Amino acid sequence: MSTTPPPVAGAAPEPTKELPGDALEAPDTAAATPGTGRARKGKRNETLYFALRNPKVVGALVVVLGLFGLGMIAPLTFDHGPMDYVGAAIEPPSAQHWFGTTMFGQDVFTQFVAGLRSTYMVGVLAASLAAVVGMTIGFVAGYRGGWIDEILNMLTNVVLVIPGFVVLIVINAYLGVRSVPLQALYIGLFSWPWVARAVRAQTFSLRAREFVDLAKLSGLSTGAIIRREIAPNMYSYLFMTFVLLFGGSILTAASLDFIGLGPTNAMSLGLMMNQAVQWSALHLGMWWWFVPPGIGITAIVGSLYIMNVGLDEVFNPKLRET
Repeated sequence: MSTTPPPVAGAAPEPTKELPGDALEAPDTAAATPGTGRARKGKRNETLYFALRNPKVVGALVVVLGLFGLGMIAPLTFDHGPMDYVGAAIEPPSAQHWFGTTMFGQDVFTQFVAGLRSTYMVGVLAASLAAVVGMTIGFVAGYRGGWIDEILNMLTNVVLVIPGFVVLIVINAYLGVRSVPLQALYIGLFSWPWVARAVRAQTFSLRAREFVDLAKLSGLSTGAIIRREIAPNMYSYLFMTFVLLFGGSILTAASLDFIGLGPTNAMSLGLMMNQAVQWSALHLGMWWWFVPPGIGITAIVGSLYIMNVGLDEVFNPKLRET
């Protein structure tokens, strides 16, 4: 989002301006050294080794992938949909209905796993869009500089000062959100400015390195230099940025769904909480209707931010635990 709003807005906080670990410590002769590919492969293997030894990364990955697998596999075993009436109303959790039933006899567990699908879909799509737009603008502005940088930086600042969450509310209220991909499009278009500024700052630092100068002398185009020389030296930073975008997009989507401005033709965790509030689940003691989606959102987003902390420890040699 444009700034760092309260958590309810769902915006991911801007990561530190310094690259994690030794990302900037690339050899000056990287463009000309024959063994550069092997060196990068060895560095990736080393990163994977430390990642698998980091409890924060492993634990968060288990939660995120576990819920993702549940959302993908469990619906294949159901013979009813999330909106079907399958039992008596207001039934507490039981062997037949693991998460109980709603006010209308709908199975809450079926709605929960369907909501997981929508949650991951909007998170991946919105984060991918924001990452592509933000990183592209950041790379081009940081590498080219001059009037191109001024124009792109002005565009970034304009979008940055716009209260993105408020704009999303207005857009959704007047245009409506009829699908998860459309909601992801709205979120992604207002989530990229901080990414562009962060990537631009790192590109400024890398473009003056000697291996970039050697790439220029070899006749590589601007796009090739960015892809082959600059971006690979920022892969850890870019990956952590995507993780933050993923978590922020999920929070934003859940917030919009909770206030009734999300897709109504697809079940989501935020929509489950919205329906529970509308039908006074808390006052009726139907805790099984709103607790699971709340725990699900907290588990996914919390795990992503814990993963980001663990990845910082993995990519930064000074923070690694031996």
